[in-house]
Amino acid sequence: MLAARHVVCALSGGVDSAVAALLLRRRGYQVTGVFMKNWDSLDEHGVCTADRDCEDAYRVCQILDIPFHQVSYVKEYWNDVFSDFLNEYEKGRTPNPDIVCNKHIKFNCFFHYAVDNLGADAVATGHYARTSLEDEEVFQQKHIKRPEGLFRNRFEVRNAVKLLQAADSFKDQTFFLSQVPQDALRRTLFPLGGLTKEFVKKIAAENRLHHVLQKKESMGICFVGKRNFENFILQYLQPRPGKFISIEDNKVLGTHQGWFLYTLGQRAKIGGLREPWYVVEKDGTKGDVFVSPKPQDVAPLVCLRGRLARLEGQERLGVGDRVLRSRPPQLAPAPRTDHPALYRDLLRTNRVHWIAEEPPAALVRDKMMECQFRFRHQMALVPCVLTLNQDGTVWVTAVKAVRALTPGQFAVFYKGGECLGSGKILRLGPSAYTLQKGKSKSTVATEGSGDSPGSGPVL
Repeated sequence: MLAARHVVCALSGGVDSAVAALLLRRRGYQVTGVFMKNWDSLDEHGVCTADRDCEDAYRVCQILDIPFHQVSYVKEYWNDVFSDFLNEYEKGRTPNPDIVCNKHIKFNCFFHYAVDNLGADAVATGHYARTSLEDEEVFQQKHIKRPEGLFRNRFEVRNAVKLLQAADSFKDQTFFLSQVPQDALRRTLFPLGGLTKEFVKKIAAENRLHHVLQKKESMGICFVGKRNFENFILQYLQPRPGKFISIEDNKVLGTHQGWFLYTLGQRAKIGGLREPWYVVEKDGTKGDVFVSPKPQDVAPLVCLRGRLARLEGQERLGVGDRVLRSRPPQLAPAPRTDHPALYRDLLRTNRVHWIAEEPPAALVRDKMMECQFRFRHQMALVPCVLTLNQDGTVWVTAVKAVRALTPGQFAVFYKGGECLGSGKILRLGPSAYTLQKGKSKSTVATEGSGDSPGSGPVL
């Protein structure tokens, strides 16, 4: 008789990972639960939330009658996730630590601990996602070290595993898994991939997992908690005082403690002003934050394009980059919701992490490819065209201008229900407002390089 397959399941102390472990147990696998402690400071009430979550995870293992292990990745999390988080903010970008954590901690540190130390045949998490493999195919996978170099050799990794969206499209978490390495993905099970959140809660309620069912779902950045974000960041980064400036008339409206504290699209709390103003541009050299009036006071003009397959008036930009840019797009009235300075339709990423095929064959062949992207979880997918550069970076041209494209966030690419991978947004094209004002004297703005909205973006 064959021994039961050994699956090591990551437990967070929440309902999703608890039900994932339960379902694995029902399939007849030998299941081990592992809780990862990644952050060890106290919350705003002086309580270590990690300890509380660990206790909940331990209770899950008791109820399911499976072994429990706890591992600490506090040092690794600080070096690979939190330090990156601070560095990105210092550069004026807005990072996504959840994506970085999955890449470096859950699907690297935890994965290797499960396989090398606990002898796992596969690992599992409570993410709402699917892969192109059935369970038995996962158990047949062997460790394949990723070749060094800019791109993987297409013949090195045969039958690469695809990351597919979950059945519950609203809960789908492939966005957060878009940087996961192929060698870990091919040995991972996602038991919740075909279920809805409501059904998962029902399973928990019917199987004595009430203590995790009653917990509030974690939202926001785990290590910030309910603290004031500005106060938290200023514990680690030096203040860099600057001015709030109206983008429409360059009038100084107030001061702030650091341009890195603000994200495009967020409301800026300006002392002495009762009406809302919103961040639309940042000048890293002078430390100024440009803001626009409250949305209902402006009727923005939003970039609109025809289908990108029929781009007209294309021209090359930059030196050595195969980037296509149409003539300034036609501007058309849009609903009175946002300032046009928040809308852009062009961005450039760093080198893209492709999950299954690097890069996709169609993109290599044609140097361009139609797909969809999002840069925030649960935002609607935006049709776009990717243009591949020789260094593995891509230009992303959206079919319509997108609100608050944000450097530091990840542009995550999708096609036909598959998550293709992602790249960090490093550069933005000119806003609809800049184009409207006729101030676009070059083509691409590098966030944090001292671009001044008053003079138009510069390369």
